[in-house]
Amino acid sequence: MSQISSSAIIELALDLASSLNSKDRFDRLLDTVRKTINCDAVALLSFHGDILTPIALQGLSRDTMGRRFVVAEHPRFVELCQSKQPIRFSADSTLPDPYDGLLIDREGDLPVHSCMGLPLYYADKLLGLLTIDSLTPHVFENIPERTLVVISAMAAATLNTAFLIEQLEYRADHSQQVVAELTEEAWKRDGGELIGESPIMQQLKEELTIVASSDFNILIYGETGVGKELVARTLHHKSARQYGPMVYVNCAALPENLIESELFGHVKGAFTGADKDRAGKFSLADGGTLFLDEIGELPLAAQSKILRAIQSNEIQPVGQDNVEQVDVRIIAATNRDLKGEAEDGRFRADLYHRLSVYPIRVPKLQERVGDVQILSGYFVEQTKRKLGVVQLKITSEAIRHLEQYNWPGNVRELEHVVSRAALKARARQKGKAIIAIEKQDCGALINLQSPQSSQESFVIKDNSDIESTSAVFNLRDETEQFQRQLIKQVLTQEQGNWAATARRLSIDRANLNRIAKRLDIKVIKSIT
Repeated sequence: MSQISSSAIIELALDLASSLNSKDRFDRLLDTVRKTINCDAVALLSFHGDILTPIALQGLSRDTMGRRFVVAEHPRFVELCQSKQPIRFSADSTLPDPYDGLLIDREGDLPVHSCMGLPLYYADKLLGLLTIDSLTPHVFENIPERTLVVISAMAAATLNTAFLIEQLEYRADHSQQVVAELTEEAWKRDGGELIGESPIMQQLKEELTIVASSDFNILIYGETGVGKELVARTLHHKSARQYGPMVYVNCAALPENLIESELFGHVKGAFTGADKDRAGKFSLADGGTLFLDEIGELPLAAQSKILRAIQSNEIQPVGQDNVEQVDVRIIAATNRDLKGEAEDGRFRADLYHRLSVYPIRVPKLQERVGDVQILSGYFVEQTKRKLGVVQLKITSEAIRHLEQYNWPGNVRELEHVVSRAALKARARQKGKAIIAIEKQDCGALINLQSPQSSQESFVIKDNSDIESTSAVFNLRDETEQFQRQLIKQVLTQEQGNWAATARRLSIDRANLNRIAKRLDIKVIKSIT
């Protein structure tokens, strides 16, 4: 193998200079590597914290882009990240290869092959890795060291030119910060990165970049399971408040009689059970972000109190005469049509307009063309780690099966399907080094409605009454009507006793009262 030619260096430099975006630069870098070195796969990975993230790749399955490699779990990556020089692994190396089962032209375990990695440094800081693989053993052994040094320098310069250094430094710095973030258990789950390359997701990411630096109140809306919490976290991390607290409030779970105390705090003796002073969520979020999830579930009385706090940046703890100043950015989320509910009087119009200074819609998964495969790769890598298996992959047939489904449960449903499929695949393939998720593991995915439909309605056909027609119903209206009829029926049977009705319906009494108010159900007692 000869040294890299001067013409190849000049050609690559011109390509990188003329490229308009990072993706072009990465693709042209990998093209040049494959022209210079005979290989079957090449990948560029960024390094931040203890994770390697694929940025660009050739010769590997596309779901690899969704994987996040924890360095400590992959011995070859450990050696590369600890080295400042290129490393050529011997063809008979016993170290497991992180790309087992991921090469496009190879099914199953990798045979004896050539593997090489180039650490990419800029100003003595590890930015990432360039990995090169070939199914031909010993093919890399005669490559001059100078050739590898030049390729490493060009790859590192590409990362720098693409302005990834600032992003990587931000992530590294941020991972070292101790952020006072109060959360609930659901808020602590893995995540924090918006995965997806579809046009509609690129548009969403651009919107978040535009609005994150402002202090505008944000209303995030979209269907259940699309990732509204993740969007809120992204806004906070991109904002000037990133090192301040992000406080999570599930408005649907707040007991109605304690909403004011939970949000604004209370002083000792303010009410029965208030045995000490307690700071509210607004106080805890001072200097940071307050995320009000399911804001549409708040009763009207509580909405007015939140409106006052937003308008004046002042709160008054329960039982205290003095008001307190707070500096809080509000991010709210809902799966309801708050504009319609405000018009119908079920949500305060003035609060809606205060919250929706910059509304952000999170798209449904069926609108995110091409993202199912990348998300599947992300969830496969997560599941591999949780199950403790050596390698887990998903077949192209299984991917096609997943892509044909319209995902009414959105990203959350996809995550659960991949997790269940991995468990089934592991049970079927005991003892195998590479466990492959196949179509049969994903189960029967039945579309409930046409992927092209964007209306919130269902076509329902009762064959006992209707032979050749379909009736269209609004799911929310029908659900509310059913709730209204059921609650009224049980209330009547229990002679207006709310506590007994709540027990019969297996629901918390405060939640039942809140639902009843929304549905305009009242118990009127009279004396005769």
